[in-house]
Amino acid sequence: MESSHSISLWSGIPFVLMLGSIAVFPLVAEKFWESNRNKLIVALILGIPTAIWMIFNGMTNELEHSLIFDYVPFLILLGSLFIITGGIFVDGDIEATPRNNTILLAIGAVLASLMGTTGAAMLLIRPLLSINSERKFKTHSVLFFIGIIANAGGLLTPIGDPPLFMLYLRGVPFTWFFNLIVEWATANILLLVIFYIYDTLQYKKEDPADVAFDRTNIRPMTISGKLNFLWLIGVLLSVALINSNVIPELKENKFYGFAREIVIILMAFASLYFTKKEVRLANKFSWHPIQEVAYLFLGIFITMVPVLVYLETNAATLGIDTPIQFYYATGALSSFLDNTPTAVTFHSLALGLVKASPQLFQGTKLIAGVPEMFLAAISAGAVMFGAMTYIGNGPNFMVKSIAEEQKVPMPHFFAYMYKFSLIVLLPIFILVQLLFIH
Repeated sequence: MESSHSISLWSGIPFVLMLGSIAVFPLVAEKFWESNRNKLIVALILGIPTAIWMIFNGMTNELEHSLIFDYVPFLILLGSLFIITGGIFVDGDIEATPRNNTILLAIGAVLASLMGTTGAAMLLIRPLLSINSERKFKTHSVLFFIGIIANAGGLLTPIGDPPLFMLYLRGVPFTWFFNLIVEWATANILLLVIFYIYDTLQYKKEDPADVAFDRTNIRPMTISGKLNFLWLIGVLLSVALINSNVIPELKENKFYGFAREIVIILMAFASLYFTKKEVRLANKFSWHPIQEVAYLFLGIFITMVPVLVYLETNAATLGIDTPIQFYYATGALSSFLDNTPTAVTFHSLALGLVKASPQLFQGTKLIAGVPEMFLAAISAGAVMFGAMTYIGNGPNFMVKSIAEEQKVPMPHFFAYMYKFSLIVLLPIFILVQLLFIH
């Protein structure tokens, strides 16, 4: 294997180009980027040469680990959650009062940690839009939906958000993430309070005729495909219980660990088999979003390997060595890149710090090889700051596109930031740091 300090920073260029493609192409070449085939081509153009370079430079083991033991479990979990939640259809139209909207967002904040931010967002965005269909002032509801359900709500379990699942795969116990409940509660409660106040002000601006029509045009809320909640519980229990922390025998052979993935796949097949086609049609279910994730993350998981190796071996020289620095550095990159590889990157940086200066961390509680205070900062930064832009977390763009399909005017990339995330989300995230991350 290549000597620990011989890897060059330049080896990270394909990773930067991969993430740059995800950030830039939707803005400058939207039609080109709509095609999943083009996304796969970009991923392969950047990924294949990087993989060949790693093989010839003695990094085959690192490449194998990233693809087989990170990418495959990651894709199986996200794909299964996507399939299962796509079989649950919530319908109905209740009165679009600030109270009802706030209750829906609060329910979503809890569901995000139980079924994933993508699953909860796809389950609840159409009911939110249906409930508010009679209102003129509703764009803000979608923005807060992105902040709460598509991001900050997913902080409590490895299922909640992909960055946390990747940390779980690196040895963080399933239940450890419950320690972040104060950060989760603070961010989400503040967002809900601000939303309720603002939605009340907007509600008062509505045309009285629209409000009267909304009060009379009521359809009770119904749920189709309820059996999928059973498969969802199966996935949750699989992630919680089928791992080497609970079953030590899984350590004997690394491939035994795929027992969890096999069970998760069975849950997805059960959902496909038992869910009526009409339910998925009502949900406008298609394979396009999960194909997009599969293709893009294939490129990401290959090209990020040299970056992870570089960070582990050069951590002591990078100047990031406090929880506050980890929080904001992870958050800044999670805002403009994808938050999943960002969390993995900073976990590798923290590992490198411990390896470089073990004496500095004597007596410090280590979780998955890194100080617990660093892990909390990385987790909170990655999950919450994913809401700062449309590209920070996968569900953001999906929610935006669904809202625009239903004629809800959504701010463009930069307007989203200066009209919402910088003035609403960022102050809350700074407060979370001041209170809990030191």
